[in-house]
This record gives sequence, C-alpha cells and structure tokens, in this order.
Amino acid sequence: MANIAFLGLGVMGYPMAGHLAKRGGHHLTVYNRTTAKADGWVAANGGGRVAATPAEAANDADFVFCCVGNDDDLRQVTIGQNGAFSTMKHGAIFIDNTTASADVARELAAAAEAQGLHFLDAPVSGGQAGAENGQLTVMVGGDEAAFARAQPVIAHFAKMVNRVGPSGAGQLTKMVNQIAIAGLVQGLAEAIHFGKSAGLDMAAVMDTISKGAAQSWQMENRWKSMEAGKFDFGFAVDWMRKDLGIVLDEARRNGASLPLTATVDQFYADVQKMGGKRWDTSSLIARLKTQNS
Repeated sequence: MANIAFLGLGVMGYPMAGHLAKRGGHHLTVYNRTTAKADGWVAANGGGRVAATPAEAANDADFVFCCVGNDDDLRQVTIGQNGAFSTMKHGAIFIDNTTASADVARELAAAAEAQGLHFLDAPVSGGQAGAENGQLTVMVGGDEAAFARAQPVIAHFAKMVNRVGPSGAGQLTKMVNQIAIAGLVQGLAEAIHFGKSAGLDMAAVMDTISKGAAQSWQMENRWKSMEAGKFDFGFAVDWMRKDLGIVLDEARRNGASLPLTATVDQFYADVQKMGGKRWDTSSLIARLKTQNS
C-alpha cells in the first residue's frame, strides 16, 4: 500500500482516485479547488484525507497523481504557490493525467529532475465511462525506471498502460489519438446522415458494416445515440476543442499538415455555437442535421 495524493477531482479524476483507493487499497490524500468536492469524495470512498493545498496533499506521498484542466492549471498545482513540487519527498513520482502540451510536460519533467523528483506525462483516453469503469488507456512519457515503479499503481484504473517514449511522448501520443478520433467521428456522422437520408434501415446497415473494415469503437458504442440525437456521454465538445487546439499548435511547430483535423475543429466550433458546448463529441452529426433542415 502506497501513500498517494490525487490533485483534481473532476469528471475523470474523481473515479480514477476512487479506483486507486478501492481496487488498489492505497491511502489517498485528495485536493480539489472546490473543497466540497473533495469532502464528498472522501465520504463516498470510505476514507482518505482532504488537503487544503497541493503542497499539503503531496507531503510524504510516494505517488502524486494529477488531472486538471490545462497547462496553466498544471503549472499552478506543481510549481505555483503551494504547489506539489515544494513538498514532495526525494524520489517521489508525479504522474500527470491531464491532457496538456508536450512543452509543459518537458518543462515540468526538468523542474522535477532538478529537485530529485520524477515526472511522468500520462494522459488518458476512454472518456468518463472508461474512468468510471477503470478501463482507461494511459500513454506515458518519461523515465523508464520511474514508469516501472508507477505502472502497477496506474493499472488500477486502466486496461492499457504503456510507456511510449521520453518526457513529452505521452502528450504527443494523446494528440495522435485525438487526431484519429476527430476524423473518425466526422466520418461516422456523415455515414449515418447519408444512410438516413437515403432511407436505409440503419440498424441493418450498422449490423452489417460493423463486421467489416468500417468497424470502430465509435461505431459500436455511439451510432444508436447519434441517430437518436442523444449526446450526453461525458467527453464534451469544449474539451475536444481544447485538445485539438493543443494538436494544431504542435502541428504548427513540427510542420505536420492536418487539414482534416483543422476542419473538424471548426465543425466543433459550429456545434458550440448551436449550444452544444457540453454535448459529447459524437454531436458532430447534429451539425449535419441542422444543415439539412
């Protein structure tokens, strides 16, 4: 059993921390900007401790997990005033599950190393359902030895944990993931929209093509809700636009050409204007339905 701190109890962090406590049997100290959320987590998970600051939470922790909003939030809870790095013990490992930039991952890895700490950038994929079911995919960048120590702990909320390279590689891999998803969801939205416009029995169509080359997780799990216009499955359009903004910034730096990703990002902007900021990412089909009406 390890002493673990968890910083950030949002839609993803709340259940992830729960798995560390319940599946792993670890002792957790939790921090959240809204203290009531942290109090509620302790009550719901049968124990643990609430800390007033990231520094207090990280004191004496073997592993410090973090799942916050963006680069600035991440800097605040690590190297900001009362940040976790100020109290972490020598050799402790900071595991960042935030989707952030590769630049901030490298920056914080260097800052951690200078203080005798380890930093792993470890963004996740699988959405709210994956977090709640402990079935996330975790892509990790950082030191191999630190990863070997952290992997069994991370595995309590994951179905796949893999080190993909040095610091920053985890975040870059998450960008690859989001690029692939963006194009796939748009293609599925257009396929369903086309099939319905053609008068096809979409249940029969999907049952048929899902057994062939068109099959995907999105098709298996989202086509029915997309056809029904139900978009309340966790990973919000606002979050996807944040992620795609990170992707497109990185592409401008590394010279990658991402015309489809840039286009889908603007389609998500259209969904936001329709009032769909908190709809899940499969809501791209709503834009097509509006254009067709």
